[in-house]
Amino acid sequence: MTTYNLPNTDDLLNTSQLPMGLVIQPLAQLRADEAPIDTVDFGDAGPARCRRCNAYINPYMIFINGGQRFVCNMCLFENEVEPSYFCNLDMNGRRCDLDQRPELRNGTIEFAVPKAYCTKTPAPAAYVFAIDVSWNSLQSGMLQRCVAGIKEAVWDANGVSKLAPGAQIGIMTYDKTVHFYNLSPTLEQAQMMVVPDVADMFVPLSEGFLVNPERSQTIVESLLDMLPQLFADNKITEPVIGAVVQGVRMALESRGGKLILFQTALPTFGPGALRYRDDSKIYGTDKEKTLYAPQDDFYRKLAESCVDAGLSIDLFLFPNAYVDVATLGCLSSITGGETHMYPNFNAVRDGVKLAGEINRIVTRPFGFNGLMRVRCSTGLRIAEHFGNFHMKNSTDLELAGVDSEKAFGVLVKHDGKLDEKSEASFQVALLYTTADGRRRVRVHNFSTPVTTLLGNVFRWADMDTTINFLSKGAISQALSKPLNEVREALTEKCVKILSAYRRNCASSTAPGQLILPESFKLFPLYTLALLKSKTLRAGRDMNSDVRVYHMRMVKSMGVSESIVYFYARMMAVDAMDERVGVMGANGRVFLPPLVRVSYARLNPAGAYLLENGQRLFLWLGREIPSAFLQDVFGVQTIESVDPTMHHLPELDTTTSSQLRMIRVYLQAQRAQYLDLTIVRQGMDQAEIEFSNLLVEDKNNEAMSYVDYLPTIHRMIQTEVTTRPHEVHTSIWSNH
Repeated sequence: MTTYNLPNTDDLLNTSQLPMGLVIQPLAQLRADEAPIDTVDFGDAGPARCRRCNAYINPYMIFINGGQRFVCNMCLFENEVEPSYFCNLDMNGRRCDLDQRPELRNGTIEFAVPKAYCTKTPAPAAYVFAIDVSWNSLQSGMLQRCVAGIKEAVWDANGVSKLAPGAQIGIMTYDKTVHFYNLSPTLEQAQMMVVPDVADMFVPLSEGFLVNPERSQTIVESLLDMLPQLFADNKITEPVIGAVVQGVRMALESRGGKLILFQTALPTFGPGALRYRDDSKIYGTDKEKTLYAPQDDFYRKLAESCVDAGLSIDLFLFPNAYVDVATLGCLSSITGGETHMYPNFNAVRDGVKLAGEINRIVTRPFGFNGLMRVRCSTGLRIAEHFGNFHMKNSTDLELAGVDSEKAFGVLVKHDGKLDEKSEASFQVALLYTTADGRRRVRVHNFSTPVTTLLGNVFRWADMDTTINFLSKGAISQALSKPLNEVREALTEKCVKILSAYRRNCASSTAPGQLILPESFKLFPLYTLALLKSKTLRAGRDMNSDVRVYHMRMVKSMGVSESIVYFYARMMAVDAMDERVGVMGANGRVFLPPLVRVSYARLNPAGAYLLENGQRLFLWLGREIPSAFLQDVFGVQTIESVDPTMHHLPELDTTTSSQLRMIRVYLQAQRAQYLDLTIVRQGMDQAEIEFSNLLVEDKNNEAMSYVDYLPTIHRMIQTEVTTRPHEVHTSIWSNH
């Protein structure tokens, strides 16, 4: 939550200027020290629920009348307890079977559900890989890297499938035509079937398109190995992505699953043909926002039909020029999938990252055919949702697919005055099919105090969640407002929140002092970092494809991912303590001390690791000692370090093993594959990208933190002295 003490009235919330909302990551992966989630089966009756508001049974519901009734914590309705669920209460009014009832003990629970919760017969997920085999994919080396990555992702070294039990796979290729393959294990080799008329799409085979990855391993691997030779002379440059999606949706209509698409160019032929519309002349103008919305509604409607089929789409784009992510990306953003982008793909430079991303997508926790609803207790209402999903009504998020990394923002508003003597409750219910084909409802329950004191609202405010929430709101605004207005609104929001605290909670201090709430001391820094991110930063060097790609990514990011994305982690690794890089009993690895991200903090004789959840840089100062280079790279001079390497050599030295362990540990914490880039001071082109992540410096057409903080301070002073009693509204507090 953005604050863990909810203001009891809308007036108090407006006085604080803080947004009130939640960021929800329903299938988040468990930490090593967390217990597994219990699954409870109520049989054919389904889980116990409130008869008025349909909230699921949870630890905050109160049993009364000797256990014969329970009071719903959401709507306060008294429900009768079904005879099969009845249990006597003890002296303290608690059920005697509490220790045997996980749903009454745990905040998070999963319910196995009966057929009434299924719109189609649950089946394990199907994974279809559709590969662009046009001229571009061969020239760039994408096709070779792609087939190798698929093999690594689907099978381990022993030929055992890494997919969920029962999951099936299918392979397709396409250029101006679409090619299906019969992969039945009874065949000697895969049979190719071509659909030449892409305007009238159909599925040419009923058996053998989807197969068991272990039984058909030989035939699938031989097909993948053969594809680069099969299409080696292909001169076609127009891949028809629209027809491919139509075909897969038809094939998976009755079961759902995941389509993983590899596309190299703007589709200018076939269904959903697009025109080139990028124009750098309109960057920075009011018209720029039109580039962030789809060209037309073909892909939006196609994506919505995929949601109905429970088909989630992941896009891998390999553009050499404009590819219209705003339009094509609808396929992934509406279906709960993900977009990955590799501009000017280079097989040597990007191949390892591509393989890592494919592996992550097919092996992480995944559910499909999902429906999510957020409920809140009396006096509150859910006003708005932020993220990548489809909504047919005002309450339910339809998720064709949802994985462990996807997060959603929810704006909460007052619907009356809250009673500070009781807590406010929230419940997130996600109905979905697991990757191995079981229908489940995952329920998260949460209760938080209500307060009449503004000081408590600030004391229990969560800055990380607030930054994530504001970023999701800002990105939604960018579709209707110019970016400079969105940036100004964020700075204004920062000033209003901090001046509200200054005016109402620290009014006795000297006017010239910069007083910040303890929980929001770094709020100006993170606001500046948000303004400098690729989602919102100024400048004409950021093309619309890259910006939209980052916008959609941030909209679905969880809190821990977004914080490191906006303000990268940097650590000195040239003189590490012997404890660094050693895994403790709790599964955590001891890391070097963090360094503030500014060039002023970099020692030319030092080495620094920097990661932002997307990439990993190892910066080497020009005066780095040769002993460090020898220990890590096996060379004596910085000129001898190969800047194209993506893995550190496995040398038998302490520093080498420490650095490699740190990298493994950082990767385990991140959703994206962290591709290692070596940056030698003053020598490598990659230093530009590295320096752009140093948000405390003056860069990306924005001021340094040293300049931004006094600017914020002056604006706070003006706000406090000129408008002492005015209640402000904004796009986030009163949308």
